[in-house]
Amino acid sequence: MKTILGKLKILSIVSALFMVVLVLFVIISVQAWTDTEAGKVPPKTAVLLHAVHHNLVTSNMKTPKFLQKKGKATFTRENITIPVSDGTDISARVYKPIDDGPHPIILYYHGGAFMEGYGSINTHDNIVRSLAGRTKSIVIAVAYRVAPAHPFPTAIEDSYDALLWASEHAEDLGGDPNKIAVVGDSAGGNIATVVSLMARDRQGPSITAQALLYPLTTFQDVEFSSRSVYDSGYYLLSRQVMQRAREAYTPDESMWNSPYTSPLEAEHLYQLPPALVITAEFDPLRDEGEAYAQRLTEYNIPVKTIRYNGVMHGFISFYEVMYRGNHGLSQTAAFLNKAFKDEIRYETYKLHVFDGVEGRNQIKEEAEAYAIGSFLIGKKALTSIPFLK
Repeated sequence: MKTILGKLKILSIVSALFMVVLVLFVIISVQAWTDTEAGKVPPKTAVLLHAVHHNLVTSNMKTPKFLQKKGKATFTRENITIPVSDGTDISARVYKPIDDGPHPIILYYHGGAFMEGYGSINTHDNIVRSLAGRTKSIVIAVAYRVAPAHPFPTAIEDSYDALLWASEHAEDLGGDPNKIAVVGDSAGGNIATVVSLMARDRQGPSITAQALLYPLTTFQDVEFSSRSVYDSGYYLLSRQVMQRAREAYTPDESMWNSPYTSPLEAEHLYQLPPALVITAEFDPLRDEGEAYAQRLTEYNIPVKTIRYNGVMHGFISFYEVMYRGNHGLSQTAAFLNKAFKDEIRYETYKLHVFDGVEGRNQIKEEAEAYAIGSFLIGKKALTSIPFLK
């Protein structure tokens, strides 16, 4: 009996030591991932970047169960087609509140470098879905056509046609034609602000607000610090992709000067809707997004500009597992809700910086980072075993 008890005791000690070693290994690994080529990043950012660059996440991968939130659906989803000016149709996805309207209408333009294979209404569906719930609005995700098959100006013409269609069919949708906003991220941020310019220039529908998430604002070779420091692609957007996008979307160099490709270079920015501009610290597009926000204020356009430190390009797409991403999406929804209810007041330009997470949220964020880190290490270990691949 004593022999059995002794063996069990030894086994429990060995198991405990193994767990301690495993925990230490995860902590050391995650801390190592936080040291990147352009500086130290928070643990949550580090594990997500590590996962992406080691192909440990896929576009259709679901959020881990311990991070999922359950709730009752408050809107419907429908795939539709929208006729455009060249006589063809484009696809779109509509999220509509279950409650009776009229509801505000948001057109969402997804990111993806203006090119096939880099983004779609499917890759950005989580943002669109959440935005619908947080704003209680009708959100239309527009599947504008992309390069190389459809270079400039197809994407912006499709996107503007979608705005016209939404305005004309607002009542049929249960929407309010006097409360329409445009939102976009990255290339879609460029499109959202260009659609605002087009609506002004063509005396089109009145746009209540524009929300631009880490937007590209110029195709010209402007020497922004962020373009050179964070251009390797480690932070999810490389100079190589940016150059390929420019060649595919704007093959003629004269296109780079158009305000409809490079709104930062527009002759003037009067009579545009209030804007929210969100940028990320580790993003080659950071400086040009902030430069555009500052230029808008020079034309008396109400603007709120927020830079999120510690995160990379596209961070709001990770809002389900990243506090800063969720905070950015919440700020977007809050800005839109305010614009739909009240007039956004003008203020002189100020860059608001969100440095990080504090207190209980910080503890939760780091605990989740290490939990995700252990999941990634385990996944990588399993894929290294031939018969489990």
